Amino acid sequence: MRRISPRLPLLCLSAIVALTASGPASAQELEATGGDNRITVTGSLPTDLTGLPAGPELEGFIAARRGDQMQVTNAMGTSTMVRIAAATEIRSRGGFLGVSRTQLGADSLLNGLPVTVQTVVWGDGLVASRVRFRDDDLETAAMIRGATAQRFAEHDEAIEENTAATEALRGRVGDIDQYNIRGTTNVYFDTGRWTLAAGAEAELCAAVTQANALPNALLLVVGYTDSVGDQDFNQTLSERRAGRVVNTLQQQCRWAPYRMLTPTGMAESDPLANNETPQGRAQNRRVSVHILVSKATEGL
Repeated sequence: MRRISPRLPLLCLSAIVALTASGPASAQELEATGGDNRITVTGSLPTDLTGLPAGPELEGFIAARRGDQMQVTNAMGTSTMVRIAAATEIRSRGGFLGVSRTQLGADSLLNGLPVTVQTVVWGDGLVASRVRFRDDDLETAAMIRGATAQRFAEHDEAIEENTAATEALRGRVGDIDQYNIRGTTNVYFDTGRWTLAAGAEAELCAAVTQANALPNALLLVVGYTDSVGDQDFNQTLSERRAGRVVNTLQQQCRWAPYRMLTPTGMAESDPLANNETPQGRAQNRRVSVHILVSKATEGL
């Protein structure tokens, strides 16, 4: 079985529950809100970053990604937004002596990926001059993306197109490159909340019991919302829900942190039911806990 880097989940778990909400108020009201550090710079990004004032070096994980914007959250829960330019140098390290690979594209910057980012100041915001990460962390983040069909739909997408894509991607969930899903437990949440409902802890601990019966099983935790509220709001809310479930699995159900893949939030993507009805929205306000087992250990 491919070794999953233990620092990937440990970094994310300590920070994900402290993400701050952004975006305007909506019908869903977060239990607590923080500041809005979204980028306000407008215009085309510079094609040459040489000579721009140096900004802070950031170390954390990618908590959100859309277009040329990337939110980096550190282990203390502090989030910083940076922009990715054509001149941003993106490289991974791994293999023999950790030799750097050739320049990678911005599409390699996936949600949940631990990164070190050097920045420069441009206008009122920051632009990444260099982004570094590890090969094994990128592989894990890519597997999570394939498992959960991560995508950030634009607000002007046609509903029909969004639904068709969701259905097509859902069929891929059980076909992760190196793992099989051997069970899924869903726990549900009230509107705008990330507090566990009565009985949810027992369900999560039952999932841990099931996973412990399988050799070398790992858990993948994915948070979701219904369609009420804007994308930024729901992204933060889904991450908070995933973080609450992770804490319960580890602290109350005694699931070892090194057997946990990086949790992620998927906002309103991949709904289980129709968001046009109260009953459907209730089913979509969930966190899914997937039990994964390496295909190698099952003789596949």
